[in-house]
Amino acid sequence: MDHLNYIQAFRDPAAAGALRARLQELGATLAARGRHVQVMEVCGSHTMSIARFGLRDLLPLNVTLISGPGCPVCVTAPGYIDAAIELARRGVIVATFGDMLHVPGSDSSLADCRAAGGRIEVCYSPRGSLALAQANPGCGVVFLGIGFETTIAPVVSLLTRAAEARVTNLSLLTSFKLVPPALRAVLDDPGVKVDAFLCPAHVSAIIGLQPYEPFARKYGKPCVVAGFEPLDILAGLCAILAQVQEGRAEVENEYDRVVRPEGNPKARAVMERFLQPADAQWRGIGMLPASGLALRPEFADYDAEKRFGFSVGPGREPAGCLCGEVIKGKLAPPRCPLFATRCTPTAPVGPCMVSSEGTCAAWYKYERNQANG
Repeated sequence: MDHLNYIQAFRDPAAAGALRARLQELGATLAARGRHVQVMEVCGSHTMSIARFGLRDLLPLNVTLISGPGCPVCVTAPGYIDAAIELARRGVIVATFGDMLHVPGSDSSLADCRAAGGRIEVCYSPRGSLALAQANPGCGVVFLGIGFETTIAPVVSLLTRAAEARVTNLSLLTSFKLVPPALRAVLDDPGVKVDAFLCPAHVSAIIGLQPYEPFARKYGKPCVVAGFEPLDILAGLCAILAQVQEGRAEVENEYDRVVRPEGNPKARAVMERFLQPADAQWRGIGMLPASGLALRPEFADYDAEKRFGFSVGPGREPAGCLCGEVIKGKLAPPRCPLFATRCTPTAPVGPCMVSSEGTCAAWYKYERNQANG
């Protein structure tokens, strides 16, 4: 099947109609029991797809989708941005993916720093930072290593290539985060109501299914892994509602064409070789124990904090920004007083409006005219 036909197969209107009918049937049964089901879609790519394809309009009235902390840009602490800006001000070349440019730090952004003369270079892959280091042997180059389990292995593999090429002026400023601890923090927050998780596809392709088992067993929350196409998401929601109706809480994989139960052991082995568990600061959530990964001591030469003698702090949130409430699923973007007024994609106040996976960006682009936010 070619790519176009593959995509069309997972956007088939007739199949979507059948899944909608199943959702309505399950929703009606639960409504008759007085049940309202609140499902957290963890991944920012799910959030974008749900908004883009208008999937909320297909749901029963007693089923609500809320967004979770599954956007790596959105949960990057402002202090991390401050640290990257400080490096650029010291004359270091800072290499980053483009979606980090406009994320607000405590007082400014990388884009502001670049406009003021800082050397901020956009890379389309981690290898771009290696090329920068090779082209600028007399200058330190720091790659901003952020992300969840999906992107960590390709970033730290950069160190092997740097060693092979005998490049010594490249280092990483890491802000790697793990999804399961964030889900645990959500469930432990009494202010958040989550009945089930629509689990992330790409992260699950790395970690597999086992890390979700405690949420099903201990917390009694159905967990269903689903892809990003409309039919994937609708099928995942049907599986969740079926579990709720039957009084089950299990981990199911509706994306088995990509996600294997064991995940990707090779990618995890790469991560384990270079990294060790560490406490991590999550924007809007705070410090979560063992929720991040930091470079092991034997790779200290590639650690930007150690090389340049500084530590990343938490920073300060922008005044009035409620991204923390959005990230935790407590607030839909239209309920933020800044949404679409002071905070827009061209003038963002918080990171959820910046990222291509941000909840506020998704609502602004596809759903801001809805009255039910």
